[in-house]
Amino acid sequence: MNKFNISMVCTDSTARFGPIVFREISAESLARMKAIGFNGVEINIKDPSDINLKAFIEMLEQWDMPVTALGTGRAFGEDGLSFIDPDPKIRQKAVDRIKQHVDFSGRVGRPVVIIGLIRGKIFDPVSIPRATARMEECLVKCAEYAREANVKLAIEPINRYETALINDVKQGLELIDRLGMDNIGLLLDTFHMNIEEPVIEESIRKAGKRIFHFHVADSNRRAPGYGHIDFLPVLRELYATGYEGFISGELLPVPDPETAARKTYDFMKDIFTAISNE
Repeated sequence: MNKFNISMVCTDSTARFGPIVFREISAESLARMKAIGFNGVEINIKDPSDINLKAFIEMLEQWDMPVTALGTGRAFGEDGLSFIDPDPKIRQKAVDRIKQHVDFSGRVGRPVVIIGLIRGKIFDPVSIPRATARMEECLVKCAEYAREANVKLAIEPINRYETALINDVKQGLELIDRLGMDNIGLLLDTFHMNIEEPVIEESIRKAGKRIFHFHVADSNRRAPGYGHIDFLPVLRELYATGYEGFISGELLPVPDPETAARKTYDFMKDIFTAISNE
C-alpha cells in the first residue's frame, strides 16, 4: 500500500450544501487541514470563474496541498443547471459549466471532476428514459472535452431519496459501459452506498479500477465512527482493488468542524494502519 492519502471537502461561505466541514477556501482552512494531518483538499465550487486562480495556486503551493477533486453540485443546487432540464439552453449551460471545471482542473493538477446532482434530480418513472437520454448526451459532450484536456470525470451514484438517476454501482457501471469512454469512472461515497448497496465491499470489488475517487461519511453523514458503517472491510476492499487515490471526507460539521475533521483523520488513519499491518 502507498502512503495514507486523505483530503477533506472545502467550499466557500455562500454554499447551501450542508455536509461540508470547511466552509472557507482560504489559507487558514488549508493550515487547519495540514495541522490535523490531511495531505490534500477537495474543492466544491459553484463557478470556477469565482476563484482567483493565481492566488489559489500560490496558496496550494504554500501549504503543499494538492486538489484531489472538484465538486460541481452547487451548479445544480444554486444555479439550477442540470443535464436533464427540458430547456436545451439550460442543458448547454450545464455542459459549459462542467467544461469550466475541466479547464480549472487542468490548471491545478488535473484533479477528477465530479458529476453529482448536476446530472439532474428526477423521481417520475415515466420520465426517466427521456431524462437518461438527455443526461447521456450531455455526459458525452463533457467527456469528449475532458479527454482532450486529459481530465477524468467521476459519476457519483446518489441514493434514491435525492434522485432516480444512477443510484448504485451497478447502474453506474452500466452507464459507463454504454458511453464507452475511458475517462469516465465512478466516485463512490459510503453514505450513499450504505443506503443503496446490499454489500458495500462487493460493490467496491465490482467497480474495481473504475473507482476514480472515494468519499467517506458514516451512516448518519457524520464523521466515520459516529454511525454504524464498518469501515475496516470497506477500506480493505478499496485498497485491494489497487486504489491509490485519496480518501475524502464529505460530511456534516458536527459536533463542530474541528472535531469532525480530527475524528475523520484519526479514524481513517487507524484503519489504514491496521490494514497495512495485516
